[in-house]
Order: sequence, then structure tokens, then C-alpha cells
Amino acid sequence: MKIVLKANTPISRKSQADRMRPVRHWLYVFAALVALMVVLGGTTRLTGSGLSITEWKPVTGIVPPLSEADWQAEFEKYKSIPQYQQINQGMSLSEFKFIYVWEWSHRALGRLLAVVFLAPFFWFLSRGLVGRALGWKLGGLFALGLLQGTIGWWMVVSGLSERTDVSQYRLAVHLTLACFILAAIVAVATSLLPRRKEKALPARARYGAVSILVLVFTQIFLGALVAKTNAGLTFNTWPLIDGNFVPPPASLFAMSSWWRNLFENVLTVQFDHRMIAYALFALAAWHAFDTERHARAAALSASILFALVTAQAMLGVLTLLWAAPFALALLHQLGAIVVLVAATRHVVGTPSKTSASPLGRA
Repeated sequence: MKIVLKANTPISRKSQADRMRPVRHWLYVFAALVALMVVLGGTTRLTGSGLSITEWKPVTGIVPPLSEADWQAEFEKYKSIPQYQQINQGMSLSEFKFIYVWEWSHRALGRLLAVVFLAPFFWFLSRGLVGRALGWKLGGLFALGLLQGTIGWWMVVSGLSERTDVSQYRLAVHLTLACFILAAIVAVATSLLPRRKEKALPARARYGAVSILVLVFTQIFLGALVAKTNAGLTFNTWPLIDGNFVPPPASLFAMSSWWRNLFENVLTVQFDHRMIAYALFALAAWHAFDTERHARAAALSASILFALVTAQAMLGVLTLLWAAPFALALLHQLGAIVVLVAATRHVVGTPSKTSASPLGRA
């Protein structure tokens, strides 16, 4: 006798989850590489390496200089830009090699990401593991990756002619999009997990989870502004900033165009970063308490998220008080990535209704 399982039975959901396990693992590995890419990008900024390669060669650029003549040719190109002429005048070839290797590694990893994405994608597609809905999601992720590469070069260009560094506006866009791509990968991978039948959370709790994720993205954007304007090297006191908890408006809006203060006034940039941190901490605490009364798994996820937000806030304070030393600054950026991943998984995994897994729609 032939047995037919309905699509929404626990057995079929488990079978589908097992079938999609390789896809989930691939996406999580890819997400880890994207996270590494973000951290490596932070390293290039902290080491001042971002402008060491003055050309964009998406294909042939994978080959680094192989001879002393090649190295000297790259060094001569670097000597033609304002960063060398105004800041690094007299740099030795060995010092140039140090910053070049960091930027080359960052770009090489970007090229590797394309291979790590496309090869498994077509293999899974040939095996019938990628349906139409999942295919569109993955195609969108790849398109965002191509856009990110273009924005990266758009960012670098801003520092090759008139400036000695890249634009903080473009850096903030570049970092935020990278983090959005990371969150999107994690969201797609998490959506392929089987859903437990659990009591649905009220709309208030759902909005709270989404609001935390929005604040995390906002904080990442502001963090990029803090990093690029070197706002973390000034006003190294806490909880007061420039002697006040809330600086006077005349100081916060000292620039003639009020909106420029949000992006260029180091006092305002750092103050905004602090205020969003307080808001994020308070919301994460309230959300963890509010969720505790409902679904058990969601409550655990919310509590873990709050713990991570707390640790990241403490790390941010230490980074500020010690004037952003290299190790702490990089660790603070890594902490932001961890919080982002946790917030994304919490939003995707928070039950809105007692329904089956969306695996069948993959």
C-alpha cells in the first residue's frame, strides 16, 4: 500500500529539513566568510591600507606583485595620490608592502566569495535543492554582492584625487551594505530550519524584535561614521561627553548646515552613537523581559541577544576610554557582527503563528 505524507506533517517537515541541511551549512559557511570580509575591511582601515591599491581590476587584480619591479610599479602609483604626498611621504617599499598586502587580501577574499557562492549554488540547483522562491533569494544575494564590490571601488575613488582618505559617507554605506548582506544570508539560512510548533508572540514582541534589528543597523552605520571621522579618538570620557551628558545644541550643531553635523561634527557623531547604544540596550532589556512571558525558545533567544548587546556596550565603553587601540577597535567591530547575526536569527526565528516550516516554499 502506498503511503502519501501530507506536506504539513511533522515527518515531511523533518525530511525536508534533512534534505536542505547541505544548503543551510553552505549558507552559514558563506556567512562566516562574509563576516571575515567585514573584519578584514576593518583591519584595512585601522592599518591605513585602503588606498594602497589605486586601480580596480576585478579579474587580473587577483595576481599580486611577483617581482621587485612589480612592487616598485605599484609603489609609484601609490606615490601619485594625496595620501602618500601629504601623510606617508618617505614611506619605504617594505612599509608599502605591509599596507598593500592587507588591501590585496581584502579584495582577494571578495573574489573568493564569488566562487564559494556560485559553485555550490549551481550544484544545488542541478540537484533540485533550490526551488524558485529560494532561487530568487539567492540570486538577489549575488546581485547585492556585485553591488557591494562596485560601492567598494566607489569608496576608494573618493580618496585617490583630492582627499587623503575615503569619504565617511561612502564608508558608512559600504559597511552597512556588507552587514545587510550578512544579515540576509543568515536570514535565508535560518528560514530553512524546521519551525517548532510554539505559542505565537504578540505583535508587540514581534515589533520589538524588528526594532532591535533596525537599531543595530543604525548603530553600525553610525559606528562607521565614528571610525572614519576619528570621533573615537576624542571625548574619551564616559558617561559624560565634553563635560555633559547631553552637550549644548550650539556645540552639537556648530556647523552652518545642520545636517552636516550628523556626519562630520565629531562631537555630534559620537553623541549620536552613544544615544543609539543606550536606546538599543534599553529596548533589548525590555524585549527580553517582555518575551519571557511567552514562547520559551523566543525568550531564550531574546535573553541571549540582550546579553550580547550588553557585552558589546561594555566593549564600546572600554574602546572609547582607551582611545580605540587596534585590538579593542577590531574586537568592537566583531562584536557588532555577532549582535547583528543574533538579532537577525531572533527576528526570523520568532514565531508569528503556529505554522509549519517554510521549507516547502524554498
